[in-house]
Amino acid sequence: MSDASGFTDLLAANDNYAARFEYAGFDGVARAGVAIVTCMDSRLDPLGMVGLKPGDAKIFRNPGGRITPEALEALVLGVHLLNVNRVLIVPHTRCAVASNSETELRARVAESAGVDASWQPFHVIDDQVRALAEDVAKVRSHPLVPDTVEVGGFIYDVDTGRLTQKV
Repeated sequence: MSDASGFTDLLAANDNYAARFEYAGFDGVARAGVAIVTCMDSRLDPLGMVGLKPGDAKIFRNPGGRITPEALEALVLGVHLLNVNRVLIVPHTRCAVASNSETELRARVAESAGVDASWQPFHVIDDQVRALAEDVAKVRSHPLVPDTVEVGGFIYDVDTGRLTQKV
C-alpha cells in the first residue's frame, strides 16, 4: 500500500474544488448530447477544445483515442441512456502510439521499468487517418448505434489547439 502523503496537494486542491462544487444532484446525462473519444494525453482538454463544460459531454480516453470494445460499450450506454446524439473521435498530432513502433515503446517502457516489457501490447497506429476512418466506421456500423447519431473523426493539433475533421 502506498503512503497517502503523496496525494496531499491533490486532496487540498479537492477541498477547494468541493467548496465551490456546483453539480450536486445532476443526473449525469450529456447536456449537449456529445460524447468524445480521445487520447489520454494530458495536452488535450476534451471539453475546452469544443467549448463545452462539465456535464455537457461524456468523455472516454485511452492511448491513441481508439474505438476499443470498451469505448464502444461507453458509446452504446451514452447513446441509449445518457442523451448522446453526436460522437467525436479525436486522436491527435505527436501521439506516442502513432509515432513509435511497438518495439520502440516496449524498449522505452522496459528501460523505465527496469524489467522486460516485450510481452506488453501497446496497439501502435501506423496511419492515423486510416485508423480514424476505421474507428468512425466501427461506431457508425454498430447495431446498437442508430443512424440518427452523428459520428465524426477529427485530428487535434497539440501545437495549435485546432481540430480538423477528417471523416
